[in-house]
Amino acid sequence: MKKTHNIILSVGLLGLVLCATFTSCKDYLDREPNTTVSATDAFKNFNNYQGFVELIINCIPDKEKCNWCPSWNWGDDEVFNPEADDRMTHQVDLGNFRAWSQTGNWLKTANNNPTDNNAPKNHSLWGHAWFCIRQANMALEHIDEMDGTEEERNVILGQSYFFRAWWHFELMEYFGGLPYINKVLDANNIEKLPRLSFQDCADSCVRDFQRAADLLPINWNDVVVGQNTKDKNQLRPNKITALCYKGKCLLWAGSPLMKNGAQLGAIASGKTYEYDEDYCKKSAETFGEVLQLVEDFETEYSLAKFDFDDIYNHTPTSSAKNKCYSDLFYTINNGARLPGANEAIMRGPSSDWNSSNWNTTKVFGPKVAGLVQHDNVIHQPTANLVEMYGMENGLPIDDPASGFDPEHPFKGRDPRFYHDIVFDGFKYFNGATTDKEAFRYCELFTGGNMRPVANASQTGYFIQKLVPHTCNEIDKSYDYGNQLHTYLSYMRLADVYLMYAEACAAVGGAKYSASTFEKTAEDAINVIRNRCGCGTVAAKYAADRNKFIDEIRRERAVELSFEGFRFNDLQRWLLLTEYPYNTKFSQEFDRLEDLEFFKNNDPRDAKVANYRKEVILTRNFGTKHYWFPFLDADIYLYPEFQQNPGW
Repeated sequence: MKKTHNIILSVGLLGLVLCATFTSCKDYLDREPNTTVSATDAFKNFNNYQGFVELIINCIPDKEKCNWCPSWNWGDDEVFNPEADDRMTHQVDLGNFRAWSQTGNWLKTANNNPTDNNAPKNHSLWGHAWFCIRQANMALEHIDEMDGTEEERNVILGQSYFFRAWWHFELMEYFGGLPYINKVLDANNIEKLPRLSFQDCADSCVRDFQRAADLLPINWNDVVVGQNTKDKNQLRPNKITALCYKGKCLLWAGSPLMKNGAQLGAIASGKTYEYDEDYCKKSAETFGEVLQLVEDFETEYSLAKFDFDDIYNHTPTSSAKNKCYSDLFYTINNGARLPGANEAIMRGPSSDWNSSNWNTTKVFGPKVAGLVQHDNVIHQPTANLVEMYGMENGLPIDDPASGFDPEHPFKGRDPRFYHDIVFDGFKYFNGATTDKEAFRYCELFTGGNMRPVANASQTGYFIQKLVPHTCNEIDKSYDYGNQLHTYLSYMRLADVYLMYAEACAAVGGAKYSASTFEKTAEDAINVIRNRCGCGTVAAKYAADRNKFIDEIRRERAVELSFEGFRFNDLQRWLLLTEYPYNTKFSQEFDRLEDLEFFKNNDPRDAKVANYRKEVILTRNFGTKHYWFPFLDADIYLYPEFQQNPGW
């Protein structure tokens, strides 16, 4: 099967490009003998040049499949069971942020091979960032050597500017400001480049993202250079991708952490609501430009449909097939199609789709009684996350007017709750079984048969947003023949609406809108709620800037749950150290219904007693935990490259 990201990559070029592993800051300063690219071959024409650039695309890490049972949710949203204590999620809980380089997560894996397009375990952020930044700089410096049209030159330049900024920005989210590498460095004359502040580094990213936006097409299918690969250009950055990352970079630069610095007590002091309005206004203008193009149908992007005949089994209506909400996260019985539908704005390659079934599909369900294959590593949503899912009327569950009833806690909830969350009484498998019948209807109440901490749920919930519950030993959706393919996009359109809403709210509250887009912040968040059939933001929240920002933050927690964004959100909002965001909870309650109830009724209607939360753990974070530490080998390189405070 032809790989989307490698369509015009010249086979001969692979022998010429860099094959060495890059694992530290020192590595990008070194040039080994085999790293020199022949300008005669690599840069002589568009096809070869594009292949050189597409090696960067090949390096984009796959968060879900970068290792066995990988970890990518490090906020208050997820907890692992004890067998996974060595994974990054638990190490973050312990405050051991140094473990990022040792736990086999998507930030750093043991092996990094930029030319391997069929092994997700060979790609990681730190492992490839410096190589890819150098690759982009080489492409920019050699552009005059290419024999090609102006359009061909423009797309090479645009992609190179984009990726130079993108790899810097992805690192900045975890490590803060960096030296901004905007040229090919000479290993024989090492420049002692000081670290910039986050905002100064972001300014450089923004300039490159804008350059990329000015040079790239809105849709590759509509220009000459994209015709040979028409309808197979989805992984190539375009004008929309570049503008979206420009807007995101500006919003991050304007966020409370970057404006106020790492500190404790941001809720009490109100600093969590203090944004840099200049950055946020620019962000809103940029996102507004994108969203206007989207709503004028001038782009390839649109929101997936939240239309289901059976929401528990993720069965879409006929009109939603291939563009359904579930298709954003996985595809099944559809030729191993890459997830993301028309909503994914930034994705990397996922060539080895079947590695989904050896990794991702087996780390979400109960291992008790052998219900799901392999070891006892299980990704579980915390009660923190589940309580962020409000009511169908749009109100948070702690609002007195919401209608939330602790005796019927699963009734009348946000429709996304029923898509994403496996709760008590949920019919976990559909097929016939002779020895596992006692587990068909989930016992997730306190003391239930799916509550053992060692091999089931310690929180009272499972999640099936990213992987359907039918990935079990009875229904066997994870068997090879079903071609189940999982993948997490780096950015999708719903995120853009929510970032636009946040940027606008930071400047002028719920009624503020950018000059480039007619919708207000309130309108934008309601676009996402209307999509799933959830109630819009209540007037009392829209009337208060800080309460409205809280609603945006809750909306991000729900809409983007388990997609790997929560840690960075809590970080930039100065909430990592604050209660209740530094505490993980389980859900405890007693079941009052008998088994026959669940056989004949919707589990959301079940009555319970003694509904409550209990603490699983508390994270003892200080201000140093707002940034990850660099590797010691990097900070000893030269004095100007300084470690993050406290590490």
